[in-house]
Amino acid sequence: MNKGIMIAGTTLVDVIQMVNGYPEQGMLETIKSESFAVGGCLPNTGIDIKKIDKDLPLKGVARVGNDDRGRFLLSELDKYGVDCTYVKTDDSVTTSYSNVVTVMPTGQRTFFHWRGANAKFSHDDIPFDNLDCDIFHIGYLLLLDILDEEDEQYGTKMARVLHDVKTKGVKTSIDVVSETTGKFPKIVVPALKYCDYCILNEVEAGEAAGIPARNADGSLNYENVKKILHKFMDFGVGEVVIVHCPECGFALDKNGRYEEVGSLSLPKGYIKGSVGAGDAFCAGSLYGLYKGMDLKEILKFASAVAACNLSAPDSISGVRSYEETLRLESSFERKSR
Repeated sequence: MNKGIMIAGTTLVDVIQMVNGYPEQGMLETIKSESFAVGGCLPNTGIDIKKIDKDLPLKGVARVGNDDRGRFLLSELDKYGVDCTYVKTDDSVTTSYSNVVTVMPTGQRTFFHWRGANAKFSHDDIPFDNLDCDIFHIGYLLLLDILDEEDEQYGTKMARVLHDVKTKGVKTSIDVVSETTGKFPKIVVPALKYCDYCILNEVEAGEAAGIPARNADGSLNYENVKKILHKFMDFGVGEVVIVHCPECGFALDKNGRYEEVGSLSLPKGYIKGSVGAGDAFCAGSLYGLYKGMDLKEILKFASAVAACNLSAPDSISGVRSYEETLRLESSFERKSR
């Protein structure tokens, strides 16, 4: 592999608001600070990969509005060396954004999202005749309105995109978004037979597979997660399924090789925010897949990238170079069952 990675899909601005806690409905909570950062699949995952390895070729495919938020996104992507040739500026719609409310003591966050330009991203935005890459990664399913629509032949329009990319000899990869509409099986499952790599968290994976990843008390059900990975392979994933959660990372490949690696045990006060942590894990996974790492090495590296991310309140500031990430990994113990 030497052509690099192309990342497509959601592209937005995160308005990050730090609070001490969530108020009861109808009550008030003071915002302690507010900042602006990139968000969504392309900016988060793409910039993270460029921060890991600035020499890896990376192209973006997306749609933004002709407004200040869109210009901010293009400027940030360009600053980190992401090729924005295929990022379209749309005069008819505003750039997507999310209000990210983060609870400072825990790092937990809640998103209030404006779909904006992402809702118009479609099959026509993909440069099928110029897919000069080894891996085409797209996210997030359930947040790209047109591509989530039904397709008579492929199940969804997203599945059609993945099929058409594969016909060009390019490996395909997907990520999804956590949401509560119950549409995971309808929207995610049709895409799986046309993707080589699937990277998602335990909640998303469980929803799509119809198998709960957690027990009634909230604890992780390790055996169920393993069943979920096998179910995804049964759905048609071609190469590797990776599932991540705060406790552990899991991977299963087409040959039946299975690995699980505990997350890094981080000291109290280390976590400044968790926005973009899943994208950071995804970036580490894609980098490992691109570089031909084995499953265990991929999970170890991806969890270290996620740990780097957790050291900053936004989605990209904490991510470090490959060498710096390995140094951080060696400084912490790993969680065990």
